[in-house]
Amino acid sequence: MTGSEKKAPRVSASKVETAASEERPEKRLFYEYLRRKGLKRTAQRDLILETFLESEKHITSEELYRKVRERDPTVGFTTVYRTLKLLTECGIARSMQLGDRYTHYERGFDEQHHDHLICIECGGVTEFFSQQLENIQAEVVRRHGFQMVDHSLRIWGICRECQRKRGSWR
Repeated sequence: MTGSEKKAPRVSASKVETAASEERPEKRLFYEYLRRKGLKRTAQRDLILETFLESEKHITSEELYRKVRERDPTVGFTTVYRTLKLLTECGIARSMQLGDRYTHYERGFDEQHHDHLICIECGGVTEFFSQQLENIQAEVVRRHGFQMVDHSLRIWGICRECQRKRGSWR
């Protein structure tokens, strides 16, 4: 090697992975929210956030707790529950009731608005979007001089698969 050549500094894969994962806007939003609230960023909160963001479907606090405990058995349920509350407050998570006794959470940050079809037999949840429904809701809001902040549509019924099992699907 000549005097003008320099070796590139070695960076471990875990440091690259950590740096890339901290670039997620949800993480920046959460860390800024913690800072504004005077709360500390902890390894347990980081793990709960990462586990939540990895979840592809609606998740309860109990399900998230089980997933987090698989990775770190020292995390308590209260920590998961309180962190979910923080994630909801800062807009990363959205909470909803889907007809069972649990509160379910889904990603709320930068996600396209959608509504839900909920099967009362199997508990399955189907997400859907209808521009026609959105237009009707916007017209109702306008007609009543209402300033909408958020909205949610949940329709309970029996899914196609459960209807097939009963022999009642058309």
